[in-house]
Amino acid sequence: MKWLIQLVVNAVILLILANLFQSIELSGFGMALLASLILGVVNTIVKPILVVLTLPATILSLGLFLFVINALTLLLTAWFMGDAFVIDGFWIAVLAAVIFAALNAVITNFIVDPIFNRDS
Repeated sequence: MKWLIQLVVNAVILLILANLFQSIELSGFGMALLASLILGVVNTIVKPILVVLTLPATILSLGLFLFVINALTLLLTAWFMGDAFVIDGFWIAVLAAVIFAALNAVITNFIVDPIFNRDS
């Protein structure tokens, strides 16, 4: 159940990013849900490989290179989605990855987790 809620939260964050930046286009909530699902699969399969391959850069940058990896996963998701989800540049993807991480942390910690911890 928590996975499904996180999928919806990610879709809402993607819609917020699409409304915040003109360089990011998303075709609607249904496509946002699909993009969220694809992003979850990419984060599960591709991201660990990228983290291991770029470990020296991540250590030297004190972890900031992880935002570049998150930007690459967003760009890969946009590539899989075609015209339904478009990100117009690498640096906008980096900025979107930073904002995505911040919004995800805030929504998860202050809304989603209290709902699930209240029941237990």
